[in-house]
Amino acid sequence: MTGSTETPQPARRLTAGIVVRSVALNLAFYVSYPLVMILGIWFLVLPRRHAAAALRWWSRVFVAMCRILAGIRMEVRGAEHIPHGAAVVAGKHQSMWETFALFHLLDDAAIVLKRELTWIPLVGWFLMKFRMIPVDRASGPKALKALIRSAKGALAEGRQILIFPEGTRRAPFAPPDYKPGVAALYAGLGVPCTPFALNSGIFWPRRTFWRWPGTIIVEFLPPIEPGLPRREFMQQLQEAIEPKARMLAEEGLQELKAQGFI
Repeated sequence: MTGSTETPQPARRLTAGIVVRSVALNLAFYVSYPLVMILGIWFLVLPRRHAAAALRWWSRVFVAMCRILAGIRMEVRGAEHIPHGAAVVAGKHQSMWETFALFHLLDDAAIVLKRELTWIPLVGWFLMKFRMIPVDRASGPKALKALIRSAKGALAEGRQILIFPEGTRRAPFAPPDYKPGVAALYAGLGVPCTPFALNSGIFWPRRTFWRWPGTIIVEFLPPIEPGLPRREFMQQLQEAIEPKARMLAEEGLQELKAQGFI
């Protein structure tokens, strides 16, 4: 298991260039996001496969927007481990970036998300059209049963279940806080689980307006085959993800340092 001590991050230097790039990216994103949904509302009446293709297109647009406006590039490592067909994909959640950027990497992802998001007009309509997997976290064991039931339906269609095991955004170097949902999926579905690590929180930190240029790395790791006891699975999952996430975060900090931002 990884240690529980959080490593404090060095302060980032805020420059005029960072201000301009952050304003540009945030403005472009928060204008284009609802506009794309409004213009694409007719996807709600088309077969789901068309809506899923549009989501992958939007994912590519989002990645390009980050690169062009804010200098935030994306690098994918371990692409040979990306599953095709029914599987669980589980990894770090450090910023809003990965909630949009990962979809074009997977054939047809069904992301596990909090139920409250489905209550948002437009956003919720599209989430239901994509047949994502909302979870009522306040329901306890009932939520896990509903999660497994919905995930089995998605797997029957050959989709990948995308889950952030910690359930919410966590800062880089924060101690792990894995919730039971990922273990329930692993035990209840009987398919491999592909872990992934990333360092998005270095360049797109949570709870702040500012964005720093650099390379967000997403690294997919060898799959954990089905059949392990839950405790052993959770241990293997953390031991795969956490050291790699720490290494990627250190790599990101070195890139910011080389650019003079820390």
